[in-house]
Amino acid sequence: MSYFNNKKCLITGAASGIGRATALALAKQGAALALTDINADALQEVANEARTLGGQVLGIFPADISDYNAIQQMATQLHSEHDAMDVIMNIAGISTWGSIDKLTHHHWRQLVEINLMGPIHVLELFVPPMMAAKRGGHIVNVSSAAGLFGLPWHSAYSATKFGLRGISEVLRFDLRQYKIHVSLVCPGAVNTGLVQTINIVGVDREHPKVKRLVGRFQRHAVTPEQAAVKILKGVRKKRYMVYTSWDIAFGHWFTRKFSWPYEIVMRVLSNVINRTAEAVERDAKKQ
Repeated sequence: MSYFNNKKCLITGAASGIGRATALALAKQGAALALTDINADALQEVANEARTLGGQVLGIFPADISDYNAIQQMATQLHSEHDAMDVIMNIAGISTWGSIDKLTHHHWRQLVEINLMGPIHVLELFVPPMMAAKRGGHIVNVSSAAGLFGLPWHSAYSATKFGLRGISEVLRFDLRQYKIHVSLVCPGAVNTGLVQTINIVGVDREHPKVKRLVGRFQRHAVTPEQAAVKILKGVRKKRYMVYTSWDIAFGHWFTRKFSWPYEIVMRVLSNVINRTAEAVERDAKKQ
């Protein structure tokens, strides 16, 4: 029998990318899925595909995770019909990059509301019933390499991903007595639709230099399906830190063992990003 067979799994961001791949991987292993995403049509397609793969769908909930009332309604319905969840997967998120002089208050607020408050809404509404059920369980919080490293132009994004990392670090100890395990997933490059839609504030995404940088990112990216395999393996093995690619695992080890070289690498990377942006701005002024 699969480890996930008949386990009730809530997945946010289930309509695309890592969320979709994880939902379908769980469906193949006989899990009972509660799926939510802001994209209602794509969410319905995932639910249909999950059923054909052998998964049970407890319900689909088109919702914005930054909307507390919507998540509360989802929690009320799920708990009244199916009791506490066994696995909670906070995967939904957005990405916006930019230097601090380009980022607006809107960008900061939007990232915090979706990437940090969204998972908090899920945790505060779904974890207490898990504790009360006394059946144990597992929480998966998808952070990012930007929750481990000081990547250039990631200040607003990293604020949310470091925040989710902090929450996970506390919960892994707080919930141990309830046999509720916590996994912090830190993906690096994952070739999802998000790669093509990342909002880089103040930079023309169509500029050849920017396209080359994005292309370089994609060449090192794993697929969402590969990331899902790593996540599910991490849950089965009850691992706290889950990496979706070797480079992030190595990088995290490197920053802890060799802090000075890490600073040099980050400075060089920052210079590359800034020079690219300056070249794009110069070209824009010439037009």
